[in-house]
Amino acid sequence: MKLPDGIGDQPINKTIEQHPFIGELLEKYDIGCVTCGVGICLVNDVVSIHALGDEIEAEIEKEILAYLENKGA
Repeated sequence: MKLPDGIGDQPINKTIEQHPFIGELLEKYDIGCVTCGVGICLVNDVVSIHALGDEIEAEIEKEILAYLENKGA
């Protein structure tokens, strides 16, 4: 995933704190980062380790980018 402002290289818990929508989006795809007690996985790794396939990974990236664009990252 290629996300702006270094978001892809941040721990997921920090990203969800700053951008709750991303947590909601991941939950939509059954990625339970919001309820994870550790939360140190990098955003770029979170999607890929769940092996959802290229098409779904691309859709998640597209939705995150659209959100960030509308939010002003």
